[in-house]
Amino acid sequence: MASELVAAEREPMQVNAAPRRPRILLAASGSVASIKFGNLCHSFLEWAEVRAVATRASLHFIDRGSLPKDLILYTDDDEWSSWNKIGDSVLHIELRRWADIMVIAPLSANTLGKIAGGLCDNLLTCIVRAWDYNKPLFVAPAMNTFMWTNPFTERHLMTIDELGISLIPPVKKRLACGDYGNGAMAEPSLIYSTVRLFVETRNQPGGSNVQQVVL
Repeated sequence: MASELVAAEREPMQVNAAPRRPRILLAASGSVASIKFGNLCHSFLEWAEVRAVATRASLHFIDRGSLPKDLILYTDDDEWSSWNKIGDSVLHIELRRWADIMVIAPLSANTLGKIAGGLCDNLLTCIVRAWDYNKPLFVAPAMNTFMWTNPFTERHLMTIDELGISLIPPVKKRLACGDYGNGAMAEPSLIYSTVRLFVETRNQPGGSNVQQVVL
């Protein structure tokens, strides 16, 4: 699968051809909100080319039957499956090169902490560590209210903000654990519309390149 990404990345530009669709890399980490990942993928496929990444923990919640039929889903098992020798393609690098934008939804407390600390122990966090921050990266956190209000979360959010990562804030509702409060992932429709509006605004004459999103 990495070889297909290499071919896509290196395809020649066509003169006078219609602009290609945006390439969106969607990623899910280990939160119950991953049950909405299929919905998110369907939304983006209406507008963009999409590849998807799922952590091992997120697969506990993702119903693969809910994913779009032709969607390519990469997991940690794929990271080194096509690598045999020096010179072979490396999946997390090829995905970083392929994507115009990355969206992590849901972003769990654990993966937020890993990104803020620079850890890269799975496919998703390796992509983030290798990311070119001239390209947008959006995150939509999802966690228990007390995890969201924990002082560590504020520190981690400040760190990823310094990297230029755009936050799509969680919302207040009854959570899967039964608690009521802030921490639920924004709805897939809002995540989709936020990213699409950002791209379309940036592509307009005089459009802003600012990555921070205020909701």
